Amino acid sequence: MAAKKSGWGMRWAAGLVVVVLVSAIMLAGQQKQQQPEVQIPMTEEQKLEVFVSEMLAAWQIGDLELMHKYYADDVTVVSAADEPPIIGWTSYAQAYLRQRERLEGMARLERSNSYLTVRGNVAWITYQWDFSGVSQGATITAQGHTTLVMEKRAGKWLIVLNHTSAAGQPTQPTAPTQPPKP
Repeated sequence: MAAKKSGWGMRWAAGLVVVVLVSAIMLAGQQKQQQPEVQIPMTEEQKLEVFVSEMLAAWQIGDLELMHKYYADDVTVVSAADEPPIIGWTSYAQAYLRQRERLEGMARLERSNSYLTVRGNVAWITYQWDFSGVSQGATITAQGHTTLVMEKRAGKWLIVLNHTSAAGQPTQPTAPTQPPKP
């Protein structure tokens, strides 16, 4: 009879341990949920710097769906190519995909000398860029300038104008040639 009481007592003790452990886990989860996340407030300028960096990251990896998050449906794009302005996200997405088809793997685009201005619900950023990628087995490079105009619509920043131009290769000055002496 003592063995039966001991078995029942062991089951009861094991059940009690399980209840205590489950309660401790649930309490820890509730305490974790109750602790507010610490978020460092950012200025609009800082938010837009992150916004542009994220957009460029999406551009570099070729994630068209992620890129659309940053562009207005009625965006106007002036590219570095000798072509008319591109009007609308759908047209820009098609042009971007044609450009990406010529590249092998991921492209690299580094931005420098950024200058950002925020005026209410409109902001613009101008920056220089260095591009490198591989096309048909050859490394290609380019440098240029971009100005993005962004508008805050329904509390969300969107690019409404992207104007990009390639920088020409600097020419080396040459000394004037002297006619040969007779």
